[in-house]
Amino acid sequence: MKNLKYILLICMVFAIASCEDNLDTFPTDQAGGAELFSDVDKAMSTINGLYRAMYVTEWGTGWEHEQFGHVSIIHSGNLMAEDMVQAEMGSGWFYYDYMYQVKSDFTNTQGRPYSSWNFYYTLITNVNSILASKDDLQGAPSKVNSLMGQAFALRAFSYFYLARFYQQSIAVGGGDLPGVPIYTQPTSIETEGVGRGTLNDVYELINADIDSAIVRLHPDVAQEKVHISNLDYYSANGLKARIELEQGNWQEAYDAASEALKGGTAMLSGSDISGGFAFNDSGQDCVLWGFEILDDQVAGAGRAMLFGHMDASASDYYASRSRVCVSSWLYNQVKANDVRKNWWYGPIDEELPTGTQKSYNQFKFQFANVSTGAGDYIFMRHAEMLLMQAEAKCMLRQYGEARVILEGLMAERQADYDIRSLIDSDELTDDNDNGPTTPSTGSVTLLDEIMLQRRIELWGEVSRIYDVKRLGTGFTRDFDGSNHSELIPYVNSLDPLCPDWVMAIPQAEFDGNSALDAVTDQNPW
Repeated sequence: MKNLKYILLICMVFAIASCEDNLDTFPTDQAGGAELFSDVDKAMSTINGLYRAMYVTEWGTGWEHEQFGHVSIIHSGNLMAEDMVQAEMGSGWFYYDYMYQVKSDFTNTQGRPYSSWNFYYTLITNVNSILASKDDLQGAPSKVNSLMGQAFALRAFSYFYLARFYQQSIAVGGGDLPGVPIYTQPTSIETEGVGRGTLNDVYELINADIDSAIVRLHPDVAQEKVHISNLDYYSANGLKARIELEQGNWQEAYDAASEALKGGTAMLSGSDISGGFAFNDSGQDCVLWGFEILDDQVAGAGRAMLFGHMDASASDYYASRSRVCVSSWLYNQVKANDVRKNWWYGPIDEELPTGTQKSYNQFKFQFANVSTGAGDYIFMRHAEMLLMQAEAKCMLRQYGEARVILEGLMAERQADYDIRSLIDSDELTDDNDNGPTTPSTGSVTLLDEIMLQRRIELWGEVSRIYDVKRLGTGFTRDFDGSNHSELIPYVNSLDPLCPDWVMAIPQAEFDGNSALDAVTDQNPW
């Protein structure tokens, strides 16, 4: 643990030094320092810094172009599954995630195992310092509630993604599996490390934290949200819905998603999509939680940002020679008159070695400003809440309500949408053409269709691998006509508990935490 603390302190000192002349601007990348906790306004700059930390780079000691915080971890989780294709290896950025060759990097401090661990525990360390000041912090009660509510929500968020990334889903593997070390108090270089405990222990804290956040962020007691990057009552409920969905708590997931939808957001309309809407504007009405990226806050001149790895139309960026595509299987499930069909090319007769002229190339994620490398991140939006509602109602066997929700969403996507022939069922149909998920000939059950529309609507936004894990479906890339450049035959991806889906704990944690044993506490291979 001491090794980790040293790195966190370096990160905090660097952040303060880099932004001390801009403490009144939003967002700031300031994070840490006891002097910030004298009053709520100063402390708020710390949590704003944590939000910015979620997309800045250099969470490992190298490979910074693929180490841009939470955004890069979500992208890697999409590439680990079957719906997203990285067509060329390029310089290797993210391609090793795609081909399942990053787990062995656990012994160094450059790769995915270390950078992800370091990222989430950096957030936790700083949030714990904020929470420790809750009884002494001076300022308006509504501001204190807002600050503490956001801090509890960020701690729940961090442990939630640690649990998902470094262990199997609790819904499939069970709560007795080893969890991750839990720290709830401020830590220093002298802090003794703790053991892994169980997933049940981790989710007990996650559930308590998100509930504490929601109580404090309620509009009756918290100040109004200042900026789209701030978690508020509604986006905290959206996070709670994700957490409950992961645990298979269907009524709780439905209730939380319903609360999230009361925040004044709206569906992204079909006309917006057909008009060329790109997922780079956090100011849209459909966004519950997103990050505005100003031109002077772009990480790595845009090369260490998601759009540099996605937008093949930008010739000076990585994506132009390492194209990201939709799987041909998923593309074929999108009806011709579905407005989302234009998020991707179909098959192209004459492909080019660089640029967008590639079969199934994506256009959903594009730079807002290519010259500066800027583009906002959308972390949570209205449609995801509807899809979680529909899934929860289906799993509760309240099929009529699930149908109404899904039909409402699809009214903005496909004019002649008709699901009357689907079987009311809370089970997925087994189809070896694409693993035990939606059949290649189309949905059979209502749950098939809900999950299919989730895969289409949220492509690239939420990590597909987490859905594969929590549903216990497995997947295959070796379907008829597959356009995957890596079929990963060495990975048993049809195993509901495939060990390759669980990231290795970094060696640096074992080196600094005497409570962990590198042999008995390491995740299986």
